[in-house]
Amino acid sequence: MHAAKPLFDYPKYWAECFGPAPFLPTSREEMEQLGWDSCDVIIVTGDAYVDHPSFGMAIIGRLLEAQGFRVGIVSQPDWRTKDDFMKLGRPNLFFGVAAGNMDSMINRYTADRKIRSDDAYTPGGAAGKRPDRASLVYSQRCKEAWSEVPVVLGGIEASLRRIAHYDYWQDKVRRSILMDATADLLLFGNAERAVVEVAHRLAAGEGIASITDIRGSAFVRRDTPEGWFEIDSTRIDRPGKVDKIINPYVNTQDLEACALEQARGEPEDPAAAQPVELLPHPKLSRERTVVRLPSFEKLRNDPVLYAHANRVLHQETNPGNARALVQRHDSLDVWLNPPPIPLSTEEMDYVFGLPYARVPHPAYGGERIPAYEMIRFSVNIMRGCFGGCTFCSITEHEGRIIQNRSEESILREIEEIRDRVPGFTGVISDLGGPTANMYRIACKSRKIEAACRKPSCVYPGLCDNLNTDHSALIHLYRSARDLPGVKKILIASGLRYDLAVESPEYVRELVTHHVGGYLKIAPEHTEQGPLSKMMKPGIGTYDRFKKMFDTFSKEAGKEQYLIPYFIAAHPGTRDEDMMNLALWLKRNDFRADQVQAFYPSPMATATAMYHSGRDPLHKVTYKSDAVTIVKSEHQRRLHKAFLRYHDPQNWPLLREALKELGRSDLIGSGKHQLIPAHQPESDGYHSARRRNSTPASGKKVGGTTGGRTTTGKPLLTQHSGLPPRSQDGNPWDKREQAKAAAEARRKADKGGKSGGKGGKSKRPVAPR
Repeated sequence: MHAAKPLFDYPKYWAECFGPAPFLPTSREEMEQLGWDSCDVIIVTGDAYVDHPSFGMAIIGRLLEAQGFRVGIVSQPDWRTKDDFMKLGRPNLFFGVAAGNMDSMINRYTADRKIRSDDAYTPGGAAGKRPDRASLVYSQRCKEAWSEVPVVLGGIEASLRRIAHYDYWQDKVRRSILMDATADLLLFGNAERAVVEVAHRLAAGEGIASITDIRGSAFVRRDTPEGWFEIDSTRIDRPGKVDKIINPYVNTQDLEACALEQARGEPEDPAAAQPVELLPHPKLSRERTVVRLPSFEKLRNDPVLYAHANRVLHQETNPGNARALVQRHDSLDVWLNPPPIPLSTEEMDYVFGLPYARVPHPAYGGERIPAYEMIRFSVNIMRGCFGGCTFCSITEHEGRIIQNRSEESILREIEEIRDRVPGFTGVISDLGGPTANMYRIACKSRKIEAACRKPSCVYPGLCDNLNTDHSALIHLYRSARDLPGVKKILIASGLRYDLAVESPEYVRELVTHHVGGYLKIAPEHTEQGPLSKMMKPGIGTYDRFKKMFDTFSKEAGKEQYLIPYFIAAHPGTRDEDMMNLALWLKRNDFRADQVQAFYPSPMATATAMYHSGRDPLHKVTYKSDAVTIVKSEHQRRLHKAFLRYHDPQNWPLLREALKELGRSDLIGSGKHQLIPAHQPESDGYHSARRRNSTPASGKKVGGTTGGRTTTGKPLLTQHSGLPPRSQDGNPWDKREQAKAAAEARRKADKGGKSGGKGGKSKRPVAPR
């Protein structure tokens, strides 16, 4: 892998003399207070401005500030006019545009294309504060405001739309966002390295059109430049052009010398030894090779060709061996340079050690921002994921190579939270990242890692070259909980349990000290058909982890539960598969509170399956086996209904389906039957989202194996991974906790025993 210039090796821009701002300015008044007459860079974002390293605008803004640039923030602007885009004045270098931490379409619409009623990244959770396809709209408004100022796109929305992509909301293939957004450059992935280089080169007077050699960037050009070798991957089923075989022993310099000697009349000695030199050729250099994908016009009308292009795209994601990609859109080419070189540990520490205020901007007046409330006491310890789950796009955005912070940097951030963040009670809500337990896990060989083209390091089984040592993470956990003022360290990020079972010591450490009663994991399904299309391990691995979890919970004297997540309607899923999953849920006494249907996000491999009906995990041809796809509204409702088999509102639909499947034997009131034969007469049933079957004062029995209460009702789960809610259906808040505490004191004053030994009150656990 090529060396990259470290982030902290650039000479500082002259505006460094202003020093760091308490908050990056969002108004002219704030700029004047800082003594600024203009901004060098203005970042436009669809999220509320929270100066915290979990928010993209804060990371990029503070990083550019540390490089000496003056950075302003335009947060959630009114996109209907250009006025908000002009309020900070004209930026000297460029506009940086991002939709926010989430794709704006996924943020606004459910998996069933229904408009959401809230937005977690907006003060008060209010919806409607950003437009559909926000990156596209914002960049157009920037150009309306200042047509001559370069616009640089970034963030996950632009990153996953950098190439022609299937759009679930319009049910068609759309062009690269670069072709519609009028932007000059697109930076994909976590673009710290790229954005710093762009800023310094523009500050040095270089034109944006000439910046075409930065890894992790995409731009528009007309033709492939000279000196590049182009691989034609625009067709399937037929071989491309066969080039003449190169003779590697031809030495053009020797031929020229020979010709010169002959011209001078000097005799050639045939017996003299001649040196053999292998000359470089574009074909032999990946750095000068570009793969041509099928054009947008062809992909738009050929779903199978789209699957082929998706497969090629995902094969070029390893920064150690990825080649550039190019795709024709009408008369122009969209050019994608190879992915960025991952940040080193020193660079990760540098990025996360910048002077973040760690709170929302004061302009919001303390109004609650749900996304911030979720992460304000959490710490990101790493980036990236080598899992390769096909429904997820983390690898395409953050990369497959894990980027780790040092333990010292992480502990320093925990101390900052303890000392600076309002409302801290001693509980760190999460030490994690995309996956909780990939910290410092990597390939045993850097050489093998740089050459590998596998889409996953853990599927269909753990790679022999993968180092699964969890000792660094165990040491981090122990050091973190030993910090003064820290009462509890919880792990809330998704856990890769097929890795965890390789380290029983890690599972013991996790279960004994870092589970707050419930641990969320994601087996996603029980049947091999959908699991093979997800690239997820079989349910047997879940059983191995559950056995460890139960054993270590019992050893620790704790009553703890696993909260498994499952996906409905994923490509490769038949009705029979969902029926078998429902039976598994019933056997294991699980009732899903909320369920998740497959959401076809841009660029994901599973999205290509959904659109094309083919499997890009294998070579795609027009004769490839078809993949089962769930598209109709009726079938999607049915698959979700199987996950909520216990809901009487779903029983009519399930009865009809079971009869069609020839499984009428599952209809009845028997122990091994799925749903009753008759609908309840009373209409007093409440959805599981409103009523929890675990009584607030009920004593659970059965340890960690089933989660049943004394009433015999199964444990109700929540998709968010939160503990069960109170019996009256309202989430636990401070009033309810106070009420429960008062009731416990009242019973204690009467000398009664309220559940626990020695008359001690056993209080219900409130969600964190």
